[in-house]
Amino acid sequence: MASASSTLDTVVLSIAHSLSAVERTFYKLPGSAIIERYVRSSHQNDPGRTFLELIIFFLVVRTLLQSRTRADRNNGKNFIEFTEKEIDELVDDWVPEPLSKPLDDIEAAELAAIPVIAGPNGPHPTLVNTGKPTINLASLNFTGLANNEHVKQRALESMRKYGVGSCGPTGFYGTFDVHLQCETDISDFLDTEAAILYWQGFSTISSVIPAFCKRGDIIVADRAVTLAIQKGMEISRSTIRWYDHNDLHSLEEVLQSVEKERRKRKGPLTRRFIITEGIFERDGTMTDLPKLIELKEKYKYRLILDESFSFGTVGRTGRGLTELYNVKASKVDMLVGSCAIGLCAAGGFCAGSRTVVDHQRINSPAYVFSASMPPLLAVSASEGINILRDTPSLLTRLQDNVRAARALLDQVESITIPSHRASPIIHLYLRSPSSTDNLLHPSSAALVSAKPSNPASPIARDAPVFDIEKEERLLQEIVEEAMAQGVMITKAKRVRGLEITEARPSIRLAISSALSKADTEKAVHILVKILKRKVR
Repeated sequence: MASASSTLDTVVLSIAHSLSAVERTFYKLPGSAIIERYVRSSHQNDPGRTFLELIIFFLVVRTLLQSRTRADRNNGKNFIEFTEKEIDELVDDWVPEPLSKPLDDIEAAELAAIPVIAGPNGPHPTLVNTGKPTINLASLNFTGLANNEHVKQRALESMRKYGVGSCGPTGFYGTFDVHLQCETDISDFLDTEAAILYWQGFSTISSVIPAFCKRGDIIVADRAVTLAIQKGMEISRSTIRWYDHNDLHSLEEVLQSVEKERRKRKGPLTRRFIITEGIFERDGTMTDLPKLIELKEKYKYRLILDESFSFGTVGRTGRGLTELYNVKASKVDMLVGSCAIGLCAAGGFCAGSRTVVDHQRINSPAYVFSASMPPLLAVSASEGINILRDTPSLLTRLQDNVRAARALLDQVESITIPSHRASPIIHLYLRSPSSTDNLLHPSSAALVSAKPSNPASPIARDAPVFDIEKEERLLQEIVEEAMAQGVMITKAKRVRGLEITEARPSIRLAISSALSKADTEKAVHILVKILKRKVR
């Protein structure tokens, strides 16, 4: 008995000595004190958690010790062995997944019907298949700058001096003096503190948004914003709330609901933004900028305004909505525009305060990681601004052509025109006899749903229903017949399945001051006759 007791004492002392040695070794390790505090705190607050963590630890160790080795593979213990013949048969039978779905009959027909231009594009381009000139109501050449000889000459001079490309991002040898001059010209033209250039128009707004909006911030956006804005909001990972398209009464209700929700949750104040467009790419409607400014100041929001289709097209000298409504550009926190559309050059810009611009130079992905704009295009943009500033008659002629086109189109009962009367982008919807189309004019405030839409959903409560395939087919027939009669028009192009909500199919007319009023009326008159015959 005494011998057994002595043996047990020896074992216990040996274990105690070993544990003591392990403890001394453990405390010599860097960070051991932190681990000890964590274990003591965890066990004191929740002993069950310590037990669970021990189980997980042993399972991890067991998994690592039982990992499959090359010997297992050679023994065929865990793998199926194939003969060379079987491997060849499997390889021969394998068919990779296609990169994209094959084109259906409608898509293939549309692709084949795309017109090919011979020579430079302009107000009267020549088609390759017919060899005849057409009247161009498809290109976004609103003020005719794409055909300006002075701009072409200055671009050639710049190409000879600077070369074709910039050969680097703006922060790495890609900035030229003409880039800085173009930014200065834009800020002076819009009367803002500063401006920043981007090389690609689509990535401008989709990069500006995530440069300022982060996770936890609030974005309140129009339900009909363009795909580029949608992608920018998606990248930002902000909380998004939606208001009905171009309905500022709905916007105010959403702003109020956001504040009520914050107070209910007793959440902290976060950065909050309103994001919308000046002239909407989707349908040509125009936002009421003075009312929008009033709401953003009342509820303490920052405003990101995308003027891609209003800069260079509206206002006495093309300065956009701020000039049209006589609103100071400084009232808009971030004013985004397109040099490609408004100035017939390339890229885009964001104008605002010096702080806003400098922040983008080190935080905007498209600015930091993309090559800067080719110098010749920066010069073209600067010359375009000078022409708009010195030749306001271009905008007067543009609006005369817009009014002439609308006067003829308004006589067609089989279509609906949602676009603002000052918009040089005119969308034509097929009128559905079985529905009211639910299309709000920018000045209309009476046709508002009795029940508000859910702000958390991008889909409006009373969203119209339409047959995309049927309308696309009929609109394409109209486009092709107009082309055959010498008028170049186009459907509004969409990448179906990428946008949060599907836009309704439409014909999109781009009115240009490069055309005479007689040419504009002639082209629209041909289109009107086709519409009356094809749509009943």
